[in-house]
Amino acid sequence: MKVLVTGIDGYIGAILGPYLMERGLDVTGFDTGFYRQGWLYPMGGPRPQVITKDLREVTAKDLEGFDAVCHLAELSNDPIGQQDPGLTHEINHGGSVRIAQAAKEAGVSRFVYTSSCSVYGANPPDAEFVDESSPTSPLTAYAECKAKVERDVIPMADANFAPCFLRNATAYGASPRQRFDIVLNDFAGLAWTTRAIKLNSDGSAWRPLVHIEDISQAIYLSLKAPKDVISGQVFNVGSSDQNYRAIEIAKAVKDEFEGCTLDVGATSVDNRSYRVNFDKIGKLLPEFRCQWTAQKGARQMREMFEHIGLTEEVFRSEPYTRLKMLMKHRKTGLLNDKLYWQFR
Repeated sequence: MKVLVTGIDGYIGAILGPYLMERGLDVTGFDTGFYRQGWLYPMGGPRPQVITKDLREVTAKDLEGFDAVCHLAELSNDPIGQQDPGLTHEINHGGSVRIAQAAKEAGVSRFVYTSSCSVYGANPPDAEFVDESSPTSPLTAYAECKAKVERDVIPMADANFAPCFLRNATAYGASPRQRFDIVLNDFAGLAWTTRAIKLNSDGSAWRPLVHIEDISQAIYLSLKAPKDVISGQVFNVGSSDQNYRAIEIAKAVKDEFEGCTLDVGATSVDNRSYRVNFDKIGKLLPEFRCQWTAQKGARQMREMFEHIGLTEEVFRSEPYTRLKMLMKHRKTGLLNDKLYWQFR
């Protein structure tokens, strides 16, 4: 199977590419290169070749000869999305629908889209678990775009084109293209460099978590499953026993880092909170099982920090926080206001 992975130079893509290659898939990467400056640690083994191109400029010709497209490449979190909601919709919604249309036109038979559990928005702390049949209630531009891509690409499914949609829980874990702007990774970086985790809230909000290797597993199984099993389907990706309150994530990290303290703040104005049911993916893709937990992920992060000697300067540097990196590229004039490269 020839697979194109968009966002190959991102946090998940850096792990996903080799993961798929190790399982016998012929992988090519596609990335505009926003985050290539960040390379936290070296990795062994083969890596995919990469096409450098903006998502908004993709054509069907770019996708000819591929059996599948795994689409990860978008502006990658809520703070970035809220900086310029219009641009976020142009890239994340318009660009993602565009690449799905181009894939179908090129004769690509499978399209795996990495959506997000953030489409569920906010639920009361004692609310029932949400699942794929629950109404979506996105609270940010990033989440709105995820829901709109699902809405617009699902009707493209037919006998020759099988799209599926993976609503990932909040990712965590070690990657050479590391991100420290997501919850467990941020807590781990704080615990290592400052020996203190300070919550900006009371920690009561619910966050389901999933390790990036388990996301990679879900993508691989979606590629290998019979097309009639996955075509037009939406899957929550994670495990029901990994719905954590933010304070539980902080405690799991604190316990792994000797001498770390934990301070809890006041009730937050951020009302994103959702508990998610993940039963469906295990029923339709029965080989899927999460191999990681928050505790195991915190340990992986600590061991990685020990090996590389992570400093606070590196932890807080631009390449490992998506918004900081994009703002730096804009400030230096490398990117214009529409996030197109000025020099080619």
